[in-house]
Amino acid sequence: MSLLTAFVVWYSTGAQKTIYFLYKSCFSAAEERSINCKAFTRATEDKQRVICFFIQPIMFAKKANLSKFAHMKRLPLLYQATLSTVALLLTAAGVNAQPSTRTEAEIAAIMAKYHAIGASVMVVKDNHIAYSKSFGLKDTTTREPLKPTDLFRIASISKSFTVTGIMQLVEVGKLSLDDDVGELIGFRIRNPNFPNSVITLRMVLSHRSSISDKNGYFTLDAFNPDKNPDWEKAYNDYAPDAGYQYCNLNFNLAGAILEKYAGERFDHHIRTRILQPLGLYGGYNVDDLDSSRFATLYAYSGNTKQFTASPAAYQSRADGLKDYQMGYSTPIFSPTGGMKMSAEDLAKYMIMHMNYGEANGVRIMSEANSREMQRVRSAESGYGMALRTVDNLIPGKKLIGHEGIAYGLYSAMFFQPEERFGIVVITNGCNTGFSNGDVINDFLHAMYNSIYQNIVQ
Repeated sequence: MSLLTAFVVWYSTGAQKTIYFLYKSCFSAAEERSINCKAFTRATEDKQRVICFFIQPIMFAKKANLSKFAHMKRLPLLYQATLSTVALLLTAAGVNAQPSTRTEAEIAAIMAKYHAIGASVMVVKDNHIAYSKSFGLKDTTTREPLKPTDLFRIASISKSFTVTGIMQLVEVGKLSLDDDVGELIGFRIRNPNFPNSVITLRMVLSHRSSISDKNGYFTLDAFNPDKNPDWEKAYNDYAPDAGYQYCNLNFNLAGAILEKYAGERFDHHIRTRILQPLGLYGGYNVDDLDSSRFATLYAYSGNTKQFTASPAAYQSRADGLKDYQMGYSTPIFSPTGGMKMSAEDLAKYMIMHMNYGEANGVRIMSEANSREMQRVRSAESGYGMALRTVDNLIPGKKLIGHEGIAYGLYSAMFFQPEERFGIVVITNGCNTGFSNGDVINDFLHAMYNSIYQNIVQ
């Protein structure tokens, strides 16, 4: 059954009650539950402004057009006449849907199209969160609604935290981006096809190291000659800095180097040097976080056409810490993708990068090093150092940020520093494709464009 799911009644409390009564009379209790009807009244100073909208199934319009209800066969003739009269009054008055109502109707439509389980949306404008909203479910079993403060494993956006920590050590002279990573970590790191070519920290952080994930990336044993006889398979056939290939092992290596030269366990260092100064809640160690705030992640199977929960996203690291080796065991925290954080706090973190290293009067790194992170090093990917530049997300806009994919989650944090806006979108599961390249999927692309047009523009 087709319904108008977002409409504004700028009329009277009595009119709103009449319309809601007429709406409810069209459906049985079971049908009403199935369409998840919601209605609320927001009174203004003159007690006459009423906003009434219904969510799901999804269909949105910029102008209220209640006459669509007149086509319902089960609607009594008297009710049809009443609704048609109200529709004429609203049309004559030129009543338009409020931007937030229109935005939320469009987001609901996008979520329905891609079967998204839940989504958190944040919009930053001029260093402030201008829009904060979560949609759908945190968990399909409990039916608990998703909240802006719920935590996600944000996947590869985590890489930017690792590089931010590295840049802090560069500023105090403990590291140089031109250092040989083999010398830093303590075992030989050389592409066997180019044994005399040094692989630098800068190459690792920009995915230009010639290292690959062919041997996996959850342990540094993957390419340690002293631990793995097949270490050579972890390298590509091109020279270091001669090409680009996205590689998670690069950033687990970087995390271990950060830990070794900071002299503090990786997860603790990120918390004390980045999260706490910015007033953010989150971290790489799930055992330090409030598990009741974790949003369940759901992977979609194209074969079974079903979603399956991914408990491994929040697996305890307690066992791995028993024999922890500083500067080597670091990948158990996944510096490449293991940060747990809410969309709300991720937006606050994004403000720091929008301001080239500073937020709310707190400088996390120098402007020069922040710009160095954002500077494009590979034209084909737009990649800098854990931040990339894209021009196909919002038409006519170059945005800087990063995306994430893991355990069914899709996340995106992109901003425009000159125009002073940024958008964070995270879903805990959806069924989507990649029609616009392999970086931003169709769901995120649709969400960003709707949010930009309705809130930012």
